[in-house]
Parts: sequence; C-alpha cells; structure tokens
Amino acid sequence: MTTTSSADQRWELQRGFDELGRPLRDVTFCVVDLETTGGSPGDGDQITEIGAVKVRGGEVLGEFQTLVNPHTAIPAFIAVLTGITNGMVADAPPIEAALPAFLEFAAGSVLVAHNARFDVGFLKNDARRLDIVWPDFEILDTVKLARHVVTRDESPNHKLSSLARVFRSATTPNHRALEDARATVDVLHGLMERLGGLGVQTLEELQSYSAKVASVTRRKRHLADQLPHAPGVYLFRDEGSRVLYIGTSRDLRRRVRSYFTASEKRSRIGEMVQIAASVSAVECATPLEASVRELRLIAEHKPPYNRRSRHPEKVTWLKLTREAWPRLSLVKRVLDDDADYLGPFSSKAAAESSLAALHEVFPIRQCRDRLARKPRRSACVLAEMGRCLSPCDGSVDPQTYAAVVRQLRDTLLRRPDDVVDLVHARMSALADEERFEEAAHHRDRLADFVRAAARTQRLTALTGCPEVVAARREDDGRWAVHVVRHGRLAAAGVIPAGTDAVAYVEGLRASAETVLPTIGPTPAATAEESEQILRWLESPGVRLVEVVGEWACPVQGAGRHTARSAPRIKEPPLE
Repeated sequence: MTTTSSADQRWELQRGFDELGRPLRDVTFCVVDLETTGGSPGDGDQITEIGAVKVRGGEVLGEFQTLVNPHTAIPAFIAVLTGITNGMVADAPPIEAALPAFLEFAAGSVLVAHNARFDVGFLKNDARRLDIVWPDFEILDTVKLARHVVTRDESPNHKLSSLARVFRSATTPNHRALEDARATVDVLHGLMERLGGLGVQTLEELQSYSAKVASVTRRKRHLADQLPHAPGVYLFRDEGSRVLYIGTSRDLRRRVRSYFTASEKRSRIGEMVQIAASVSAVECATPLEASVRELRLIAEHKPPYNRRSRHPEKVTWLKLTREAWPRLSLVKRVLDDDADYLGPFSSKAAAESSLAALHEVFPIRQCRDRLARKPRRSACVLAEMGRCLSPCDGSVDPQTYAAVVRQLRDTLLRRPDDVVDLVHARMSALADEERFEEAAHHRDRLADFVRAAARTQRLTALTGCPEVVAARREDDGRWAVHVVRHGRLAAAGVIPAGTDAVAYVEGLRASAETVLPTIGPTPAATAEESEQILRWLESPGVRLVEVVGEWACPVQGAGRHTARSAPRIKEPPLE
C-alpha cells in the first residue's frame, strides 16, 4: 500500500490541536442553570428562568439571565421553592425568544451544568419543538465529575448546595438560575484545582477522568505524546518490545491517551496497560487502510491481548469434489483442482453445520473414499434410511447422480432456494409439533449455510476483479481513494486540495502493490480483509472510478436470504 499525504500536510490539517490536547486554561466554559415548572419536559413542564456564566482561565467573561414566560401556571410548591411567581413571568419573553438568545451567548463554548441531563434535556427539547438547530456542544457534568473527586467523608451527597460548601463558593445556591450557575462555576473551579494535582491538565483528560484509574497508569500518558492526530494503527509493546495489543483509531494520540486517563472496563486491557512500556504507531491515509493494516499486523504479531483475527490461516472450506461420484468434504485449503468451494468458515463447527444442512436436502454419498465408476459394494446405513442415493451398490445410475450434483453445485454457487425452502418447511413442521429444540437446531444449520454461501459469492465476485478503484468524500470534505486488486487493498490515499483528481488517481494506481490472482474463491488477502473492503465499497457515497473485470453477485444469490434464514421460533409461555 502507498500513502501519498506527507506529515507536513497532515499537521497543517490538524494544527488546531494542542500537543497534549486542549489545555483547560484555554477552554471557554458556559455554565448554565435552569428553573422550570416541573421535572420533565416530557410531561409538559416548561422553563421559567435561564441563567449562565461564561468563564475562561478562571476569569468571568460574561453573564446571561432571563425569566421565561412558560404560558402555563407555575405550581405553588415550585413558586415557594424558587421564589418565581406567575406575576414575575407574565411580561417575560417566551422561550421562542429566550432560547436563541442563550444559544448565541453560549456559542463556541463547552456547556457545563450540575446534573446536565436535566438542564440540557430541557433546552434540547425546546430546540426540537421550535425547529431550532441544536449546536454540537461538548457537555461537562459537574455531578458526574464530583462523584469521582468528592468523598462521602467530605460531603453526605453531591447536591449543588453541599458541594458549594465543600469548595467555599462565594455564592450560596438558592434555586434561582443565575445564582446557581455562579455557584456551579465555583464548584467547577474547585474540581479542576483538585484534579490538576493529579495531572489532569486538558479538557480531554477532564472529560474522561475516573478515580478508578491508578496513578501509576495515569503517569504513563506521556507514551502517547509522540503520536499524531491522524488515522492509523497503534501497537502497545512491553519492555522487551513484544507486541501486546494492536488497535486502530481515527485519532491515534487521543485514543492512546484515553487508555491512561479513562477507566478501563475490560480487565484484560487494564492488565495490558499496566505491562505496556511503549506505544508505536503506523499512520494511515484513511480509516479503511488503518483497519486493513490492523488485521495484517495482528496476523503477523499475534498479540496476546487481541482476541480476534490472530489466526486467519485457521479456516475451513467445504468442497464439492470432482470425481466419478462427487461428494462434500471439509478441507483446510483451496487447491487448483477445478472443484467447487464454499467458505471460508472461521470455525470447523460452522462448516460442519452447513455440511449437515446440505446433506439434509441432497442425498449424495457421505463416505470419504473414492469410488470406481462401476463400484461393487454393499449399501450403507444411510442408504437404508433413504438419505443416500447409494452409488456404491448400483442403486443409482451416473446420469441421475450427476443431475443431483448439478443441482447441489447451483445451490452452492448461485441459488440456495432448495435448501432454504426445505429446511424452513421442516422447521415449521417441528414447531407445529412443539419440538422447538429440534426446530432451533435446523434453524442454526440453515443460518450457517446461508451466511457461508453469501460470503463465498461476495468474496468470489471481488476476488475475480483484477482491479477496482473507488473513491468517497469523507467527513472532512476530502476524497479518499482506494485501489483493490483481487480482493486485497493495494493502495490508499487522500486527494490533496487543489490537485488534479484524475492525475492523482492514476499516480496512485501506478504506485499500487502488484497483486497476483489466487486459486478459486480465495482472496489475495485474508477473507476478513476482503470483507472490510467490501463493507467500504458498499457504503453510501462510494463512487466507482474504474473496474477491471466484472464485479457482480448472482441476482438469486444467498444474500437475499440472510435476513430470512433465522426466523424466530415461538415457544409456548412457561407455566
């Protein structure tokens, strides 16, 4: 693969990021508080007052306060609690005027509230109701943060009034919006002061802070300092440079830092972070290239803390042999023997399940040895049960047996309807007899087969194409281009601004990896890589620039059955 964007170009695109995130001293916070007629906008409760304070670097930049006419009576107990009466809001502006004014005041800041779910929930509800576009605010909740910082010994709870006392706020909360917002500012600054002593210096660290992160782990966050703000693959290594874990991210530095600053719920990853001594990265042009490189690196290093994709070579294929009396068998690799293959299956159990589903429908022989053109043997038990045409004792002529094999081959490669319809009918009959476990067993077999058939057809279509070039406009407005050859990602890049797109794509194709065709349906990469590529190619907005060969799946193929293959089996209620 080739990546044409230079490091300088990438830094130019990302220069708005600070080396270690956004320092808290440079972040503008808008601390907001509301008074309302009740506790839920879903119950028709309305806002009666909005108060907000804008601060940066400990300095107050401005304040906002307005009463709001709720156009409904304020309940008596609310009036007693807040001191806001019906008469006070009679001449106040409605929310239609108050909300746009507040959003203009808060624009460009991080929105802070004590129990943000309540305050932000009311504001967003009114924005939806009034068809006002809600800005993409970052939200910080001082309640959630206080739960990690203020212990029960210091305060019996995390109410605003209690925390205001802990941090000696200059304003006493009194259920009026502006005063409560001022008290929340003091609480926010008190929390930030404590966390600063623990090494929390950026907004990203503040947002992800958890007391569950050990100090020894937090001190390792410098391991991310040299990583770029770009898509790519990161590799955690131990003191002996052994790769422990491999992952991918659209922002390498931010993702890796989160391992050291946020609480890790996966115990094995928490253990890995404790062992890690260094982190390296492979910068990639696009997220798809990062996903592909991740798969290749996991297969190469087989890191102990990755659970998936470590052994792509351990797959099973279902093979329809080419011989006088063909049969189905499970094999580990595809040979250049003109046989037909289904797969690959990531587990032998799924392959055996699909094999059983096919044997239910097609009574071809199941013995494993080769048969002469005119065999002379005695019939097996399967023949006596009517589940085998029994060519071994001459019970079937070659032409009849070949017709069944042709039907089986068509089911594998093009149209699986015979298997789907027969197994569905069998499942329905078993369900009618309340033999639900047996019906579920047939359902699982059918699902394994349909998934495998759809996978084979999709992979075969892509593998057969010597080259597919496709592009998609990404979220940042730039065009990502990928060159795929025989199912393998051969090149990836992003068209730089002001560059001739045609010339860029031709240059990318010329510098792409040379990929030779493989045998049968086997991709030139792993099946998992080719499926990653297929998902991208089939995603919205992708434009095909060039297709060498024919990229198409059967119209009557297995893909149309994937949703139908595992119907719900209704069991009787428990008594």
